[in-house]
Amino acid sequence: MKTSLKRARKYEAENNNSYLKDRPAFHFTPYIGWMNDPNGFSFYKGQFHLFYQYYPYGLGWNSMHWGHAVSKDLLHWEYLPAALAPENKYDSFGVFSGSSIELPDGQQLLMYTGVTKNNDKDTQLQCVATGDGINYKKFAGNPVIGKNLFPEGFNSQHFRDPKIWRAADGSYYCISVSCKNDGNGAILLFHSPDAFSWSYEGVLLENKGNIGKMWECPDYFELDGKDIILISPQNMLPQQDKYMAGSRTAYFCGKFDLEQKKFIPDFDAPVDSGIDFYASQTVKAPDGRTILIGWMQNWDTCNLTDRGNRNWFGQMSTPRELSLKDGKLIQKPVKEIESYRTASTTLNDVTVDGDFLPENLTGRIIDMELTIRPKENKSLNSFTINLAQSEEYKITLEYKADSHTLVFDRSKTEMRNALCSQSICRVSDSQELKLRILLDTYSAEVFVNDGQQVMTNTFYIEPSAKTISFNSVGSAVVNITKYDLHF
Repeated sequence: MKTSLKRARKYEAENNNSYLKDRPAFHFTPYIGWMNDPNGFSFYKGQFHLFYQYYPYGLGWNSMHWGHAVSKDLLHWEYLPAALAPENKYDSFGVFSGSSIELPDGQQLLMYTGVTKNNDKDTQLQCVATGDGINYKKFAGNPVIGKNLFPEGFNSQHFRDPKIWRAADGSYYCISVSCKNDGNGAILLFHSPDAFSWSYEGVLLENKGNIGKMWECPDYFELDGKDIILISPQNMLPQQDKYMAGSRTAYFCGKFDLEQKKFIPDFDAPVDSGIDFYASQTVKAPDGRTILIGWMQNWDTCNLTDRGNRNWFGQMSTPRELSLKDGKLIQKPVKEIESYRTASTTLNDVTVDGDFLPENLTGRIIDMELTIRPKENKSLNSFTINLAQSEEYKITLEYKADSHTLVFDRSKTEMRNALCSQSICRVSDSQELKLRILLDTYSAEVFVNDGQQVMTNTFYIEPSAKTISFNSVGSAVVNITKYDLHF
């Protein structure tokens, strides 16, 4: 084991008495220091493995490592020692994002981007390491996708985030992102007989300038008879009710034509309409479910977020089960979370007209389901849910019935520098709106109409703020079931 990985593991061990300080109840956070993208999300030796972009020595992005944790239920995570560190000529500046797969000999293979820097210019190439689920050895032949395989017309300063999978014939495919010289992103396809010796196959899918600029963190999987590609575009321009500006997540639903080496999309759509969801990655669970997780943060806002007195920064979303309905992506929290429900409170067919503060409805670590509809023969202009409410602060979720939009607002929180405070989501025109809200210490995930849309947002309000209240402009009838969650 080389010096930099030893140093990281030693630093983790020295901080083993402080790493649990001020954590969310059920959202994954780094052992210590900084975290961004999920990496190598996989199932290996009877456990889910989650690796992550990691800088243990501070609360800002720096030379990337791979942190590591395992779980049997996707909610309780056990930290393992750091898996990878920058230590070779080809990854001296960082071990950037990638993926994982089990090889036929039983080893776990990690595929990642090795980064070097010369005169402030990156060179990014693809590398592999193999191991037993705890310790990993980098391949002597790294980088396995080097400059000799890099296609003309693309920028090698932006060539990263490999996603590997095994094909039906036992060979391997990998997609990685790059950008053309005009700055528009593209997904490149590679093939290997053994996951170590690779050949370039062509451009699988490319940005025509209408979905941001550079693309990051591609993922490919089959779902309910369709082929899906996930991307995280940077520098998005707003597109009416579809995309917000900035760094976002999107998916393409279509067909992977292996003969033509092309992905033919039917349509694209946002994965999440909140502020804080990026770099999503999937795993196929042993029971057949496709599970998604994402970095619950955003490059456009992470440097503006107050880190407080914590010794960690960065959270992952609640893992989500994916399916398709009418060809569209459906996301629901993993079923395992329901086993952590404890006390429940139910309010049936309550009419709200004006302010409503239920006496027996409070909580900060909760799973809450609501239906909202106009009272018969009455009009409903808007309905607002106030959460994590104290005398001074709160987050709000407002349903504007006339435009059928949801607006999440965190402007009234203790986040001194959170300049991006609102996210907006267009919902169906149905008379009844159905919501499921997962509220944790520093985040809210809103699942709309059984997972047709999701809004993920972080916030900072002291954990003691637990009041829940409502306001209706016009008359609404609501049904509410709130579960406390205990972990």
